[in-house]
Amino acid sequence: MIALMDKRTGTKEAILEKALDMTSELGLEGLSLGGLAKRVGMSKSGLFAHFGSKEDLQTETLDAAAERFVEMVVQKAIKKPRGLPRMEELFRLWLEWSSSEHSAGCPFVAASTEFDDRPGPVRAKLVEHFERGTETITKAAVICVEEGHFREDLDCRQFAFEFWAIVLSHHQFSRLMRQKDARKRAKIAFSRLVRDSSQM
Repeated sequence: MIALMDKRTGTKEAILEKALDMTSELGLEGLSLGGLAKRVGMSKSGLFAHFGSKEDLQTETLDAAAERFVEMVVQKAIKKPRGLPRMEELFRLWLEWSSSEHSAGCPFVAASTEFDDRPGPVRAKLVEHFERGTETITKAAVICVEEGHFREDLDCRQFAFEFWAIVLSHHQFSRLMRQKDARKRAKIAFSRLVRDSSQM
């Protein structure tokens, strides 16, 4: 029974990897059980053993993307010293994630334009992951304050808001508008944010 469960878990992980690839190409709304079944060489009914509906597939694909994000961005960033070095690495890796981890850019940003006005479990899952991202930035800013790198009266939630604004602007200017200097401008904006947060 344990061996069977392990096999099923491994199969589902492999399916979700393919689902992430499809999402990069077609968007989250373009992800379907039928299309994914063809991609992985399974019957549609076989996929129902893993996902009960298209919405289940979409939400679990977002969870898989979140796990990858934590691995590729958060876990690498926390290896840096506490405070500003960690914050700077977090920002650098976040831009890397948006630029090169997926052919369509950040899957969460891409999906947010599809589901921002559509109530339901997929939108709720997106909001959950965006809130976790915001909390990650906020906590990193709090640590910067504790380490004396940011001023004591800093509004860390506001810092997180502006961090997000830079990341989202970078995504639009680099992905949609194809402006080659998008990363350079994002780095300038982030340096200004850090400088303003450090002023006494």
